[in-house]
Amino acid sequence: MNGIESIAAERKRQVEREGWTRGHDDAHERGEIAGAAACYILADLDVGRVDLRDRVRTIARDLWPWHSDWWKPKDRRRDLVRAGALIAAEIDRLDRAALKEEG
Repeated sequence: MNGIESIAAERKRQVEREGWTRGHDDAHERGEIAGAAACYILADLDVGRVDLRDRVRTIARDLWPWHSDWWKPKDRRRDLVRAGALIAAEIDRLDRAALKEEG
C-alpha cells in the first residue's frame, strides 16, 4: 500500500473501529485533531541529538490533546500514517464548518 492508500485505510479504521465519526470530529473546534497529528509527527522525529530527540518526544507526549490512554506512538511510518489520517479528518472538519457558516 502506498502512502495515500495507507492514510485512507487508517482514516477508515478510525471511523469504523474507533468511532471517530464526523459528529465526533466536529466537536473538536480548538485544533485538537491537528494537534494530535503534530504530536504523532514529532513522536519519532530524528533531530540528530539524543538529548534533543528525548525532549521533543516528551514535548509531543505533553502536548497530546486527549487522555494519555490514547497516546500510542508506534514507528515512524505508522505514526506518519496516523498523522495523515488526522490531518485529513481536520481538513474535512474545517470544510464542514465553513459550509455550515455559509448556511
